[in-house]
Amino acid sequence: MEISSLAQRIRAFRKLKGHTQQELAELLGVSVAVLGAVERGSRKPDGKLLKKIAEALNIDVEELTS
Repeated sequence: MEISSLAQRIRAFRKLKGHTQQELAELLGVSVAVLGAVERGSRKPDGKLLKKIAEALNIDVEELTS
């Protein structure tokens, strides 16, 4: 999957679930800067962070990566 597409899906699911970047970053244990970079596509989340994002948003990793 292209990183920009992944970034867009993460942002879209975050907004759909009603989280701000600050709220989701706190749930993930990362800074807002890290989450912002992931959502802009300038940083690719590793497998561990991707799994944490999916769990925090209550979705399957496949929903982010497909």
